[in-house]
Amino acid sequence: MSLRKGSKVWVQDRDSAWIAAEVTDFVGKQVQLLTEFNKKVLVLPEKLFLRDEEADHGGVDDMTKLTYLNEPGVLDNLKRRYALNEIYTYTGSILIAVNPFTKLPHLYNVHMMEQYRGAPFGELSPHVFAVADASYRAMMSDSQSQSILVSGESGAGKTETTKLIMQYLTFVGGRAASDDRTVEQQVLESNPLLEAFGNARTSRNDNSSRFGKFVEIQFDKNGRISGAAIRTYLLERSRVVQITDPERNYHCFYQLCASGRVADSYKLAHPSNFHYLNQSSVYELDGISSAEEYMRTRRAMDIVGISHEEQEAIFRTLAAILHLGNVEFAPGKEHDSSVVKDQNSNFHLQMAANLFMCDLNLLIATLSTRSIQTREGNIVKALDCNAAVASRDTLAKTVYARLFDWLVEKINRSVGQDVNSRMQIGVLDIYGFECFRQNSFEQFCINFANEKLQQHFNEHVFKMEQEEYRKEEINWSYIEFIDNQDVLDLIEKKPIGIIGLLDEACMFPKSTHETFSNKLFRNCGSHPRLDKAKFCETDFTLSHYAGKVTYQTDTFLDKNRDYIVVEHHNLLSSSKCSFVSGLFPSVAEETSRSSYKFSSVASRFKQQLQALMETLSATEPHYIRCVKPNSLNRPQKFENQSILHQLRCGGVLEAVRISLAGYPTRKTYHEFVDRFGLLAMEIMEGSYDEKSMTEKILRKLKLENFQLGKTKVFLRAGQIGILDSQRAEVLDVAAKHIQGRLKTFIACREFIANRTSAISLQAYCRGHLARKTYAAIREATAAIIIQKYGRRWLLKHAYMQLRSSAMLMQACIHGFLTRQRFLCRKRNRAATIIQSQWRMRKVRAAYSHRQSNIIAIQCLWRRKLARRELRKLKKEANEAGALRLAKTKLERQLDDLTWRLQLEKRLRVSNEEVKGVEIAKLQKTVQSLSLELDAAKLATVNECNKNAVLQNQLILSMKEKTSLERELTTLADLRNENAVLKNSLNTFQAKNLALERDLVKAKQDTDDTVKKLREVEQTCSQLQKDLRSLEEKLSNLDGENLVLRQKTLTSTPKSNLPGFPKPFMDFSGALSLPSIDQRSAFESPTPTKIIQPPSQGQSDSRRAKLTLEKHQENYEILSRCIRENLGFKDGKPVAACVIYKCLLNWHAFETERTAIFDHIIEEINTVLKVEDENSILPYWLSNASALLCLLQRNIRSNGFLSASSKRSAGSTGLNGRIAQGLKSPFKYIGYEDGLSHTEARYPAILFKQQLTACVEKIFGLIRDNLKKEISPLLGLCIQAPKIQRVHGGKSSRSPGNAPQQSPGSQWDSIIKFLDSLMNRLRSNHVPSFFIRKLATQVFSFINISLFNSLLLRRECCTFTNGEYVKSGLAELEKWIVNAKDEFAGTSWHELNYIRQAVGFLVIHQKRKKSLEEIRQDLCPALTVRQIYRISTMYWDDKYGTQSVSNEAISEMREILNKDSQNLTSNSFLLDDDLSIPFSTEDIYMAIPAIDPSDMEVPPVLSKNPSVQFLLSK
Repeated sequence: MSLRKGSKVWVQDRDSAWIAAEVTDFVGKQVQLLTEFNKKVLVLPEKLFLRDEEADHGGVDDMTKLTYLNEPGVLDNLKRRYALNEIYTYTGSILIAVNPFTKLPHLYNVHMMEQYRGAPFGELSPHVFAVADASYRAMMSDSQSQSILVSGESGAGKTETTKLIMQYLTFVGGRAASDDRTVEQQVLESNPLLEAFGNARTSRNDNSSRFGKFVEIQFDKNGRISGAAIRTYLLERSRVVQITDPERNYHCFYQLCASGRVADSYKLAHPSNFHYLNQSSVYELDGISSAEEYMRTRRAMDIVGISHEEQEAIFRTLAAILHLGNVEFAPGKEHDSSVVKDQNSNFHLQMAANLFMCDLNLLIATLSTRSIQTREGNIVKALDCNAAVASRDTLAKTVYARLFDWLVEKINRSVGQDVNSRMQIGVLDIYGFECFRQNSFEQFCINFANEKLQQHFNEHVFKMEQEEYRKEEINWSYIEFIDNQDVLDLIEKKPIGIIGLLDEACMFPKSTHETFSNKLFRNCGSHPRLDKAKFCETDFTLSHYAGKVTYQTDTFLDKNRDYIVVEHHNLLSSSKCSFVSGLFPSVAEETSRSSYKFSSVASRFKQQLQALMETLSATEPHYIRCVKPNSLNRPQKFENQSILHQLRCGGVLEAVRISLAGYPTRKTYHEFVDRFGLLAMEIMEGSYDEKSMTEKILRKLKLENFQLGKTKVFLRAGQIGILDSQRAEVLDVAAKHIQGRLKTFIACREFIANRTSAISLQAYCRGHLARKTYAAIREATAAIIIQKYGRRWLLKHAYMQLRSSAMLMQACIHGFLTRQRFLCRKRNRAATIIQSQWRMRKVRAAYSHRQSNIIAIQCLWRRKLARRELRKLKKEANEAGALRLAKTKLERQLDDLTWRLQLEKRLRVSNEEVKGVEIAKLQKTVQSLSLELDAAKLATVNECNKNAVLQNQLILSMKEKTSLERELTTLADLRNENAVLKNSLNTFQAKNLALERDLVKAKQDTDDTVKKLREVEQTCSQLQKDLRSLEEKLSNLDGENLVLRQKTLTSTPKSNLPGFPKPFMDFSGALSLPSIDQRSAFESPTPTKIIQPPSQGQSDSRRAKLTLEKHQENYEILSRCIRENLGFKDGKPVAACVIYKCLLNWHAFETERTAIFDHIIEEINTVLKVEDENSILPYWLSNASALLCLLQRNIRSNGFLSASSKRSAGSTGLNGRIAQGLKSPFKYIGYEDGLSHTEARYPAILFKQQLTACVEKIFGLIRDNLKKEISPLLGLCIQAPKIQRVHGGKSSRSPGNAPQQSPGSQWDSIIKFLDSLMNRLRSNHVPSFFIRKLATQVFSFINISLFNSLLLRRECCTFTNGEYVKSGLAELEKWIVNAKDEFAGTSWHELNYIRQAVGFLVIHQKRKKSLEEIRQDLCPALTVRQIYRISTMYWDDKYGTQSVSNEAISEMREILNKDSQNLTSNSFLLDDDLSIPFSTEDIYMAIPAIDPSDMEVPPVLSKNPSVQFLLSK
């Protein structure tokens, strides 16, 4: 074993057996370890075992899958699984069952047995049902008997496991029967009966079997239980008379005392009043009622076949034993004699004699004396008190042992053995290896039996190892294993074996245990398995396979002697009770007449054991090892030391040792490559299959101790350690490389950070110095500037004063001079104005006088000229020519003036237009300029306003500054007050939060109450609807009952003859109808009823012949309609319409005969059996449902039924019903509700019920066929197919480059199946109502199958598998969406369980989810037990994450422990609903109405003369 620092190992511990540790250092030849308790220890390497640090949190279900198959690995795996309530674990084919000490009924219900029926061994989670099923299947397939060996110490659960095995075998091999005398029930009920008489409370178990039991269950060739037989071994007889304090006697005594009247009749009282029971202070068992167990025992006796007389005799015998134990003896008058002690003892002795029905004096003599046979005769010897007590106890033990043997024989006779059976399954429930402080003869026999069974177990394990090697076709050599034959020879070899020496010592009366011990050590002292005890010379120590056991020989001789006292035999054989005398055959039948007949218990046990071993050798064995987890019988408590001892005693560790001798490590190629592929990454990059990869990896690592099988690689012990060591080295190198890179990255990042920090620091320092220098320079410059401006101001101030003085003086001078000049200029100007005004007046006067003179002269001259012109014109006017010339001249002047006028007008217009345009432009310009002027004015105003506002703000800011300065003084006070207010605010906020929480809680409570009220209202409305439907059904049933009564109300047979009118009823005329109306209403003529009167001359035989021929033709027509596929027309089934129209035309609904209806139902059933179910079942579902709807809508029962539906509460009599039925005469005519209804008699109503049953049958057949077809497909879909590993982005392929099967191909087959189903149903025009129901039930079955498989197979509860199933469910969702609600209905909701379970599998960060979040958000439909199951079985094969947190697991476990008594919620599996999901009313309401009137006659029937009425219509 190669160890290195950091190696995970197991180290021995005194308290915990083995604890986990880690190698921290090497000190010389020792290894320094750090344990899981943070303790450092030094251990030799040889005492360490390697530990798998990558072990799954939930353990493995088969311990052969452990990486390191060793003692601590086995113990740790059991502990991990037990913490998760996984009490079953495989070790190859061996099942280890750890007692949970709590009820787990969800593991043992009928549904769980259904899951394991026929499942391959190892496919589902480990279970006792899997072992039972494997034995049953092996028996049926190989026709070889099987045996199941259940062993374990007291309290480990052997008896319960045996009952579970028998329960499962009864389930798969028994038939349900109505009586209580079936073989399987008798076999099962034999358990409580044998428990009552053979089980008792011990210090380790409340229901410990104190005998060995081998049950042979026999089967016939069909696999049905045909018989059974029970064999028992070594009943602990001494317990009847002697028990220690924490223990109890056999259960039957306490049950009898609690039986009430029966106990009173036998003068029995509380168990504390009887010596055989009050030696211990324990009288009751926790959680068990003795009175109820008594009734259960009586029930078992009834089923087994024990008569009431025999039952009474059995309990009378038990009462007699109890009374016998209270008989005490006192010294007699003679020497060494004894008498009954007192009156109380006399009473009990009298009761014992009465119950035994024997002579009282003979009983006293039998107990107090003993006869010795000599040659001279019998010598009667008196017994002292101790001998009398011993005789009493011997009688009690003998009677009880005979009673127990009789019960076993009675059970065997009652159950019966099948002598013709060639196959059987034997279930061995025998005590496990025992090692106490005080070990007596019983422990010696028990351990001897376990040595025998261990030898058989070792041979079986070795054989299984060889079969495994042979199955994988590997080369192997003989594996040596330690045999315990030497111990068996020491015990049983004659004549010097322990049993032989013990029998020899028992034959000599004077032999004692000292002489036996001396002889044993003298003859066998040199045997390596035998040692002397250290502190007692008479004790000896045997080295068994499970360890050394020291036996105390004090009682060996007494317990081995099984003397039959003749006096006891004679006493009870003379009993008047046939039952008691039957237990003891007469002395004449005995072969010896000695007073004592010696019989060796050990030799008899050895013979029984040898017969048992021969039986087991002839069968194929299966082993179940039961383990008791703790000595306190408490759940969830795991004691390592105790369990390790039981594993050694049970041979489990021996099986591990045998496996270690061969190839203990076995891994599939996929697992090996997945774990060790990183040792040769160059091989993983190539294109090889997994087997070639495995071989190349092993060759590269130069390992030789391995074998390559067909599916697995086999490694010798230690090889996996080498591989893990090299793998750890590779991982260490990779880890160091990663660490180096990481450290480089961290150092580089730190250097960059430090450099950046240094640069920042330097920059800050330089900035600080520069700012300091700059501040000094700035201060100096500021001082100079201040000085400069100061000097400047002083000089400027002085200059300004001097300048202002000078300017003032200059201004005064300049002003004076300017005023003088101004006055001078003012005088000159005034003189000039005066002169100009005077000159202007003088010149104007002269000008005016001259102008007037000139005008006068001009006027005189113009007058003179005008006068000359006037005279000239007067002369010319007198001339004509002169006039014409003037006229033309004037015309020309007029034309010129006109033209000029027009031209001027045009010029004026154009000028005005131009002026208008220019004026408009100018106006626009003026407007724009005015707008700009306004904007400028507004801007100016705004600027002014802003300036004013700024001035106001400046004033306000100054005021605020002053106010702020005032407020700053009060800020400190406000801060103090603010702190006080914050504290009070925090307190108020806390109170507010509390109040808000209370408010939210109250709102939630209110919402819950409202929801509950709504649910109650919905439930109430639903109940009201159900009540209405029930009332309708009740009315229909009452109507049918009244129709049944119709036959009893008809008149005498004479009235039914032809020619006599059939009256309605022999009541008064007020209730009767005219005969014609009666006939039309109740007895419409039918083809079979229309009979010619005798006057027509037709004989009775002729009429009968015609009627028979007519019936035959009708039957042939109906047969052809049923047997031939007539198809559909416009979606309506032709066959249903034709059948209905034929029945309607033949008046079949109104006849009293049922032959034609029976013929239809019989023909339909025949077709369903003969034809192809896939095509014929949907066809007839459509036709049968259509025919049923036609009957439901158009057929009405007669007046009796109509009356019943409307009868009042007061009309309870028949007359009242008839009177109410006659209130509506239109009901008989058929005009009610606007429908034309046909009155029907009882046969038609019965036919409708038969047709309803037929529809339900067809629907059930289709559903069952669909489930059978889809089941194998679902088996392939629950687990993702294995695909090749991917390394470095490259997928490895097989050498042949064969294409891998697509993961979705299995789901594609489901989709194709659903498509074919939908096509079949729709092609046969099955109503959408039935398609929805079928789709819903199919998806419900898919949900149940996938969900149950997920919970039963751990390899399915993985992350990868969850993704695979989720993708498949997405495909189903697409199909449902495409199918639409008309055909799919609520199918998607039926997948609720599997959807939530798969969603839980693929969700990340499960450990962060609380139980409340899981229940409310993730899995609201799942129960806590189902969530617990998934959480404990889940393992992440993709990312390696863990399941839910330990806190959530603990919460779920507490909830499950509280609800463990509620059997309805204990099953985590879903049950398949086999009921019909609809009623007749549902069909009537869902299927649309069909009108058969327009249906044409099929061609196959058109030539038949009997259906011409169809053609005419």
